[in-house]
Amino acid sequence: MLKKFLPSEYVKSIYHIDAKELKLKGIKGIITDLDNTLVEWDRPNATPKLINWLDEMQRNDIKVTIVSNNNEQRVRIFSDPLRIPFIYKARKPLGRAFKKAIQMMGTTKDETVIIGDQLLTDVLGGNRAGFYTILVIPVAKSDGFFTRFNRKIERGIMANFKRKGLIDWEDEQQ
Repeated sequence: MLKKFLPSEYVKSIYHIDAKELKLKGIKGIITDLDNTLVEWDRPNATPKLINWLDEMQRNDIKVTIVSNNNEQRVRIFSDPLRIPFIYKARKPLGRAFKKAIQMMGTTKDETVIIGDQLLTDVLGGNRAGFYTILVIPVAKSDGFFTRFNRKIERGIMANFKRKGLIDWEDEQQ
């Protein structure tokens, strides 16, 4: 059961995810979480560095769709200026939003990766739906109310993975 929480890959941030490497692996689409994955949960807009990363994905013909459990206003205010399609109130880890996202992008599961900062939503949901999952360290050291609860559970799962030698990633959010 714990294997469903194990990401396919883990990196420090989205900036360690290279468009050319994804393209070589046949990736044509990215489903990404928003809060604490792309920007801090309380930052309304993209940073210049993030805009450059998104532009690099676009130059490499990799489509990006944001799939967030947050409300429409939060996700729309962030996504609209960037012209990025999005799904709000996604109810991750349920798989319906992931399936809708690949339909929107015109990709398949094998051509799409899921990127997120939470084991209990992004990784579990992506793994259950059969996607390649990439876990990133949260960009903020603080979280919204509901996420704080999830983080406590995630710390226990990550400690279990470390004990079993399944990961060697240092938790940098402490």
